[in-house]
Amino acid sequence: MAETRQENKMGVMPVNKLLISMALPMIVSMLVQALYNIVDSIFVSRICEDALTAVSLAFPVQNLMIAISSGTGVGVNALLSRSLGAKNQEGADNAAKNGVFLAICSYLVFLVLGLTACDLFFRTQTDSETIIAYGNTYLSICMTCSFGMFIQMMFERLLQATGRTIYTMFTQGTGAIINIILDPILIFGMFGFPEMGMAGAAVATVIGQIVAGLMAICFNFKFNTDISLKVKDFRPSGRIIAQIYSVGVPSILMMSISSIMVYGMNRILIAFTSTATAVFGVYFKLQSFIFMPIFGMNNGMVPIVAYNYGACKPDRIKKTIALAMLYAECMMLIGLILFQLKPDLMLSFFNASPEMLVIGEPALRTISWSFLVAGICIISSSTFQALGNGMYSLAISFGRQLIVLLPAAYLLSLTGSIDAVWWAFPIAEIASLALSMIFMYRINKRIFIPLREMQQESE
Repeated sequence: MAETRQENKMGVMPVNKLLISMALPMIVSMLVQALYNIVDSIFVSRICEDALTAVSLAFPVQNLMIAISSGTGVGVNALLSRSLGAKNQEGADNAAKNGVFLAICSYLVFLVLGLTACDLFFRTQTDSETIIAYGNTYLSICMTCSFGMFIQMMFERLLQATGRTIYTMFTQGTGAIINIILDPILIFGMFGFPEMGMAGAAVATVIGQIVAGLMAICFNFKFNTDISLKVKDFRPSGRIIAQIYSVGVPSILMMSISSIMVYGMNRILIAFTSTATAVFGVYFKLQSFIFMPIFGMNNGMVPIVAYNYGACKPDRIKKTIALAMLYAECMMLIGLILFQLKPDLMLSFFNASPEMLVIGEPALRTISWSFLVAGICIISSSTFQALGNGMYSLAISFGRQLIVLLPAAYLLSLTGSIDAVWWAFPIAEIASLALSMIFMYRINKRIFIPLREMQQESE
């Protein structure tokens, strides 16, 4: 009966209504998550600019953790949704169980790294002992206690894959709100709590993740009737793990490339001044408020595309993609307007010094021009993943960030002008758009046309 309800929703409901119903809860939760990212850095900036710089330098490792947890979830999500679409209940259950196993294994890796490698990581980027001390305090706690994040991400993906995105809105929203509330309390020592500084910011983060993870587990066991997570007689399956990572590894690598890009940009920018690195970190926090809703759109779109791919319904897939691109571009246009008109206001939230304003205002205006086409590129990459062509997404991300963006930023830095460096972002996004269109053309020939022929034969 649950399987029939899933078929009726994912395979029959009007596409626009389905996409909105799937994506809207995720967009709301992602907006709350983006708000947390901004508020978190706002409170850290009240400690001092070096503390803000430390958080900026820590971003590549935090992004790597998110990449591995999210990318693995993408693989599980795609395999689980396809299994449900093809009426393969055993395959769906096994995908879910192996996904949880992989989440636990991923945490153990970062537990070890958090205990051993934080100091070395920061020393490769700066020789400021103050920034290194702030960074070690913050990142070591985030890594060693990251089990909440890995569990949260995986169990949320299981909810998304079965169309229960409303529950992920509650988990992500609750985790973010707890983090926002605890940040000032633990950082500055309010209501009888000790003043913990940077450690307080990290502890607030992991507590929010742990609570959200526990909620996601409860929601799955109580409401997710489309899969069984009973661990009796469970054994990891090499075949299923390989299937998960055939989609997940490109996604992991794609997001990990972002970590390499940020690390490289930090190295380029800190040669000008540590303030430039802080500005870059602030930009990433601010742009998350624009990009996170689009990632929410992705999370709602991917199960629809994957399910209808398994059910051989190409027209529904195409309509879903077109609508997702339209909504994404509308969000990006709003972001462009905000970044162009009010960069000074945005920077002032982060206790910006006069030097930060001088560097930051042209930076935000210049980088935001890349928003014009970024929405199309993001939706395209998620489409490739949902259709089992994650290598296309990887190629786009690799080309944009490592082949174009970093070399362009380095060459522009040779001019001696920090303002010139920011133009690397629009340049890279144009290259990403061109590659996305080429791969979309290939997907149409290799997947959509054969699917339509199969559909016609079955009719």
